[in-house]
Amino acid sequence: MINSGILSGVDLRKSYGSLEVLKGVSLAVDPGEFVCLVGKSGCGKTTLLSLLSGLEKPTQGRVSLDGKEITSSSEDELALFRRENVGFIFQSFNLIPTLSAWENVALPLFPMKIPQEQQRQRAMEMLEKLELGHRTGHLPSALSGGEKQRVAIARALVNRPKIIFADEPTGNLDSATGEAIMSILRRLNDEDGVAILMVTHEADLAKQADRLVRMKDGEIVA
Repeated sequence: MINSGILSGVDLRKSYGSLEVLKGVSLAVDPGEFVCLVGKSGCGKTTLLSLLSGLEKPTQGRVSLDGKEITSSSEDELALFRRENVGFIFQSFNLIPTLSAWENVALPLFPMKIPQEQQRQRAMEMLEKLELGHRTGHLPSALSGGEKQRVAIARALVNRPKIIFADEPTGNLDSATGEAIMSILRRLNDEDGVAILMVTHEADLAKQADRLVRMKDGEIVA
């Protein structure tokens, strides 16, 4: 039984009607660890990420994040918990097109009781950290793909999460930009100690993680 670390999932199963996508998966991530989930499309990687992050609930099994069992939490409780403890990075960036770079980064802080100027300062600091200090006022339409993903990474970090969930964060980028984004994630993991669980189908990039978890047909095989 797996029941340790910043994140743990035990005997996770997920079905959509008669289709069983996950077949009893258990996985733990230690504080500060960088773990990559790899495998072919349709093997269950993204579904597992969604269950472990609390975006979806398992058909069976349980998930604990930072010592809190979240499987039975309400949607409101989960939303609050994610906002305070978790960061997300997606393949499609998910930036608001009418907001500037710094405003997109500050989005997770808007519901919190943090003064507006402090929200702006924290967002600007994160963009500076990711070498985007010169692009803080630009709209997403004025940014390159790599810059958009760095804004998304800054947004994921602005609430100072204990763990980041990244779903194919280099999937929409060319290989050189993808390698640069992976290097940024590796550096943030090393310097800030934030745990990362990342889904990718790019084996070369995954090798930079601390641990590879290979999935096939809804199960962990290596």
